[in-house]
Amino acid sequence: MIPAIFGLSGPHLTADEGAFFREADPAGYILFGRNCVSRDQLRALTDDLRAIHGRERLLVSIDQEGGRVARLRPPLWSPYPAGQAFDALYQIAPASAIEAARANATAMGLELAAMGITVDYHPPLDLRVPGAHDVIGDRAFGSDPMQVAALGRAILEGLAAGGVTGCIKHMPGHGRTEVDTHKAMPTVTASAEELEDDLAPFRTLNHALIGMTGHLLFTAWDAENPATLSPTVIADVIRGQIGFEGLLLTDDIDMEALGGTIPERAARAHQAGCDIILNCWAKMPDMEGICGVLPAMSGATAARLDRALAGTGIASTMAPEHGELLAKRDALLALTGSPA
Repeated sequence: MIPAIFGLSGPHLTADEGAFFREADPAGYILFGRNCVSRDQLRALTDDLRAIHGRERLLVSIDQEGGRVARLRPPLWSPYPAGQAFDALYQIAPASAIEAARANATAMGLELAAMGITVDYHPPLDLRVPGAHDVIGDRAFGSDPMQVAALGRAILEGLAAGGVTGCIKHMPGHGRTEVDTHKAMPTVTASAEELEDDLAPFRTLNHALIGMTGHLLFTAWDAENPATLSPTVIADVIRGQIGFEGLLLTDDIDMEALGGTIPERAARAHQAGCDIILNCWAKMPDMEGICGVLPAMSGATAARLDRALAGTGIASTMAPEHGELLAKRDALLALTGSPA
């Protein structure tokens, strides 16, 4: 198995993709809006991916946070609010905010499981920092580390109750970025002491089964390499100070924050200590190049992958409690006086 997650070009597997994936045997797949045009189509696509590998517990992933980061959108799929909605409720009723976040995530997990999706890149544990770029912005669950961890825990629990594994991101913290990592690499000059707040939510939830790095350069830890490509940040900060022992993925290596060819980025990230390389854009030359530079998946990574998928389960239909969970969420969020 190749330690990579690949994207798909459209709503159906092409013949070339099917043949390539069968031979390459990637760790899993990531879906985008281009892959999701109807419920029946999407479920058929994820079933086709499982058929290629002959295993039910396949990593089929998506970015479904809610708000502006949602690959499945109304009217075909249910609406889910951004993190800011739960932050606002937490300010007046913390327990209600936690319960709303858990109900929202459980409903989300049930909907994803019915589509054959097993992993959601959610929750972001990045703090909302005044004056920072809004690439995080309203996605954040607040600026207080304890609050962010509390809401993040509820989301991990809710997704798991729905049969989906969550992923904490973007380690070691994306909140201080001054630029969008899709376009350029941010340099964070905060001191190690100041960065303790950024690490705190990840440290609290270091038991999460899957985590994702961020493409940011932290001068306090490594003045030359962004976190995704830094052996120091991965070993000393993510595995060390945070204490994360789960499956470590890169953020999308196509982002312009990273330099070099896509295969070169993949090789550097893997050598730095990332378990799995995430490559989103379904460009066959890039995927072939990644397979050419990565070794077969290690036993340690395979064990982490197995643990990450052990609690997942796909469903033949949407669970009936889905609507009740959304109604509960909306009733709780209405306590703020603003619509969900």
